[in-house]
Amino acid sequence: MIALAGCRSIPSPDARVAGADHLADQQGWHASVIAAGKFSLTAYLPRTITPSPSLTVYIEGDGLAWVGGSRPSQDPTPVDPLALRLALAQPAGNAAYLARPCQFAGRSDSACAESYWTDGRFSREVVESTNIAADALMRRFGADRLTLVGYSGGGAIAALVAARRPDVVLLITVAGNLDHDDWTNYHNILPLTGSENPANQTANLRNIPQRSYAGGKDRNIPPELAMRFLDRFPLAQRPTLIIESGFDHHCCWAESWPRIYSEISLPQ
Repeated sequence: MIALAGCRSIPSPDARVAGADHLADQQGWHASVIAAGKFSLTAYLPRTITPSPSLTVYIEGDGLAWVGGSRPSQDPTPVDPLALRLALAQPAGNAAYLARPCQFAGRSDSACAESYWTDGRFSREVVESTNIAADALMRRFGADRLTLVGYSGGGAIAALVAARRPDVVLLITVAGNLDHDDWTNYHNILPLTGSENPANQTANLRNIPQRSYAGGKDRNIPPELAMRFLDRFPLAQRPTLIIESGFDHHCCWAESWPRIYSEISLPQ
């Protein structure tokens, strides 16, 4: 009965989509669907675009992947699209948001299967689809320099996409899951056997400027996991780690993003 009561408290997929639409509309943004290889990905972007050489793309976390911690969700659309709130809070420059496969799409996308938000959430097909969508957004904004920002599991996707591209000038992860083998071991849960692991791509990431943010109170992806990922890099190329001592996995990234973003030295 307790489990059923918990399920009833989760907003419906339509309500989650409507909530994201409302957030976007308040800032003059709108939803757009991008055909991207195996999947059609939902993006949010400004209604009016002023072309610029630089674009920042925000990639969503895992969303509502599980119900009650042990049963796969029927729809991974996030209850709180935190990466969208980060994108909307960016104080300057062009930004766009990319959802993960099957988020905001319902089961209407024939490619959607539970594996793409469970053990295969970082699969090759997912990464390739995100990469194609990034290309489409770059064309739409007239950009040739890309900054990727990934939240939680979106940090893994951002890193895996960055490892494939020559135009990424900065990789930013926020509470990022950057070594899912270490993460599943830490929580004593089943490994993500269908997923690629950013920890195996450090050779392709070491020349990309990176900033990793971790919450000092984050029990999902604690700072020690970020530190162990960064220890894989040569000292001269070790990415910067910033620990926000009062933050956890959700609070207070979006509220503080204008301040955090203004502290980042963006490549010219």
